[in-house]
Amino acid sequence: MTTAPVPRPIESAGAAGPDARVPSPSGRPRIGMVAASLDILGGQCVQAVNLAAALRGEGMDVTYIPINPPFPAGLRWLRRLRYARTLLNETLYLPSLARLRDVDVVHVYSAAYWSFLLGPAAAITMARALRKRVILNYHSGEAEHHLARWGALVHPWLRQVDEIVVPSDYLRGIFARHGYRVRVIRNVIEAPRFCYRDRVPLRPRLLSTRNFETHYRVENSLRAFAILRSDHPEATLTLAGYGSEESRLRQLAARLGTDGIRFTGRVEPSDVPALYDSADIFVNSSVIDNQPVSILEAFASGLPVVTTGIGDIPAMVDAGDRGLLVPPDRPEAMARAVASLLQEPHRAILMARRARQAIREYAWPCVREAWSAVYAGGTP
Repeated sequence: MTTAPVPRPIESAGAAGPDARVPSPSGRPRIGMVAASLDILGGQCVQAVNLAAALRGEGMDVTYIPINPPFPAGLRWLRRLRYARTLLNETLYLPSLARLRDVDVVHVYSAAYWSFLLGPAAAITMARALRKRVILNYHSGEAEHHLARWGALVHPWLRQVDEIVVPSDYLRGIFARHGYRVRVIRNVIEAPRFCYRDRVPLRPRLLSTRNFETHYRVENSLRAFAILRSDHPEATLTLAGYGSEESRLRQLAARLGTDGIRFTGRVEPSDVPALYDSADIFVNSSVIDNQPVSILEAFASGLPVVTTGIGDIPAMVDAGDRGLLVPPDRPEAMARAVASLLQEPHRAILMARRARQAIREYAWPCVREAWSAVYAGGTP
């Protein structure tokens, strides 16, 4: 285990030195939020954009600095070239961090590995140079391996932040094992955007909204669907997402030879509620995860959930009261779990209703005060 000191004691927001901007007349700190834009669709960027909007709705001054700034029109073709796009992205991103001069608190969203070094580490360095209060909001389900194996590439930056915030007790436990005291503030779900309804009758219309990356194991959802179709030939599976595995997944779907599979491609946030409304059962096959926003969206929409029990997911589904857990990399177990819901639709409805009640703790009124305390430098 890597032992690291607890982050430095909290200072009052905006009180750090000559480069710190005088707080606004309202007394509220100005927030500089560093995170991905919606050009990179995923739970973390959706959380950042939603939080920024909620804070602005409360009258707070929020400056949003994307770690993936838009490319000039004539250079957008470079996005197709891996190393070239990284070089251009950093060339545009690093100077944009000068905007942190005009804020009081720097709120940095973070994933793991190279993403951490290319985005959050630079923001932390700039914020410290400007003597700003720094909050690291860490979301990655890969935290254990990241903190244990990356050593000098991660801990020096973690030691520079004033506070670390994570969305789950699962991540809090990982950080504690590495010597860090962190605060838990749950992900936020805008439940009113989603139309909750009981699935009566419960039909075998499956939905997966995980991007097509290796750790989400969408191929296992495909294989589970193929097994389910042997007893439910009317079943359908909608795969909403995109990513590096898309070509392989489409080839697998063709080899499985089952009808009823639909690839929607990238779905914009405004269209997501309708996607859930059109389905009856949500499936998730991830093998690395934390607190998926997609499961919260399923809860808000009334979809019974069948999912692997990775990261904070067992706590989210409350040991089966709000959804069914299956072992990772076991598509046959997922198929059986879905079939059991179809055989006991009343049970599925009860799970969905309990899940809907549970999402209240992920609503903005429940996290508003927690974020206010973080920005003000309050005690966890």
